[in-house]
Amino acid sequence: MTASAKTSPAMSQPPITRERLAEAYAKARAHLLSQRTPEGFWVGELASSALSTATAVCALTLADRHRFAALIGGGARWLLDHQMSDGGWGDTVKSFSNISTTMLCRAALTLGKGAGAAPGQRIDESLRRAEDYLERVAGGRGPRTLAQAIRARYGKDRTFSVPILLCSALAGLIDWREAPPLPYELACLPASAYKWINLPVVSYALPALIALGVLQHAKTELRIPLIHQLRQAAIPRALRKLESIQPVNGGFLEATPLVSFVTMSMAGAGRGLHPVVQKAVRFLEGAVRPDGSWPIDTNLSTWVTTLSINALADAGENLNQSGQEWHRHEPVRAIPSDGQADVCPTALRRWLLDQQYRETHPFTSAAPGGWGWAPLPGAVPDADDTSGALLAMRNLGVTAESSEAAKSGVSWLLDLRDIYPLTVAAPTSAPTRYARSPRGRRTFTPPLLQPREREKRIREGWKAQSSAA
Repeated sequence: MTASAKTSPAMSQPPITRERLAEAYAKARAHLLSQRTPEGFWVGELASSALSTATAVCALTLADRHRFAALIGGGARWLLDHQMSDGGWGDTVKSFSNISTTMLCRAALTLGKGAGAAPGQRIDESLRRAEDYLERVAGGRGPRTLAQAIRARYGKDRTFSVPILLCSALAGLIDWREAPPLPYELACLPASAYKWINLPVVSYALPALIALGVLQHAKTELRIPLIHQLRQAAIPRALRKLESIQPVNGGFLEATPLVSFVTMSMAGAGRGLHPVVQKAVRFLEGAVRPDGSWPIDTNLSTWVTTLSINALADAGENLNQSGQEWHRHEPVRAIPSDGQADVCPTALRRWLLDQQYRETHPFTSAAPGGWGWAPLPGAVPDADDTSGALLAMRNLGVTAESSEAAKSGVSWLLDLRDIYPLTVAAPTSAPTRYARSPRGRRTFTPPLLQPREREKRIREGWKAQSSAA
C-alpha cells in the first residue's frame, strides 16, 4: 500500500479488547433485563405495518365508514405520511417497497377517499405516485396487467394473491374475475380431512378461504347454475365453521391482516352484521396504535421470552438458581425505575408451563403439548415456538413438572415432523413464520431426522434430566 493510501474506517478503530467486550455485554444484558414486564417476561412488539394498516382501513370502511370514521382517517393519514420516495409502500416503514403492499395501500386510500378520510387532493397525489410505481414494477398500470403481476408473484399458492386481488376488486380497481376462485365449501369437511385434500391455501388461512370464497360467490355467477346452487347451499355450514374457529377476542391468529380480510369479505358479501364481523371489528378497534397504524400481529411475548432466556443461557448466565436473581454478574434489577425485585427463574418456568396447550386446539385441531407465540386467544401452537420453549425450560432447570411438560412437547414436535417433512427451498410467496410445507416447494427429510433411534434418545435424555432433578 502506498503512503498516500487512505486508511479504512475499520483500521482506524481501536482494537476490540476483552474489557470492551465485557462492557458491551454488560450494557446489553442490563438493557435486556430492563425490558421485562413487572410479571417477569418479555413482550415482543412488532413494527407498525403499512400492509396491516391498509387492510384494516379497507375492512373498517366496508364494515361501517361512519362508525369507524376516526380510525379510517387515522389509518389513511398514517399511510400518506409513510409512503416511500419511490411511490410504493413496504411491509413496514423500514422495508423496501413491494407490489403487494402497494396494491393494498392503493385500495385503502381509494376506499378512504370515498369515506372522507383525508383531503382528496393529497390522496389523489399519493395515488398518482403509487400508480407510477406499479407501472414500473409490473410493466403497466392496467387492471389486467397488475392482476397478472400479483398472480405471477405467488404462483399456485393463493394464500396471498387472492386476498390482495379481491381487496382491489372491493375498491373497484380490478375485475372480480381476476382472482382465482377459492373452494370455501371444502371447509364443510371434517378438520381431519384437510391434510388429505389439495387446499389452494395454507391451512392456517382457513378463515380467509371461507370468507373470501363466499365473497367471490356473491360477486360472480358460475356458468353452470346447478353448481352455483350447490355452492350456495354450502354457505351456511361454512359460516358456522368460520364462527366456530374464531377466537373469543375476534383475532384470527392475532393477525390484523387476516382479521381484516375476513371482515372486508363478509361486509362486501352483504354480511356485515354477522357475529364474526362484529367480533372482528372489536379486535381491530383494540389493535390500533395511537399514531393510527396497526401491527401485523398483537405481540410475540412467548417467542421473545424464550429467545431472551436462551440468549442469556448461551452467554453463560446461570439461570438454574433457586434464588431471586441470576448470578454471573452483579444483580440487575428488572424494572429499576419501579424498584421491583428481580424475577425468580421459578416464576419464568411457571409462566412458560402455563402457556403450553393442554387441549386440542379449536382452530388448527393441533394435539396438546405445543406452545404458541403469545398467551393470547388467537395464537396457535407451532414448531419454532415449541422448540424455543423446550430449550428455555431446560435452561431454567429441569423439575418433575417441567420434565413431564417437555416430554409432551417433544412428542408433539416429533409427531409434527411425521406430518410435515422439513422444507428447504427458496419461498415462492411472501414469507410467514406459520407456514409448514406449502405446495410448490421441494421437500426432503435429512437422514439425521429419520431414525427412530433419535426419538428414543431424546425421550431418554429428558428422563435422565428429570431423575437428576
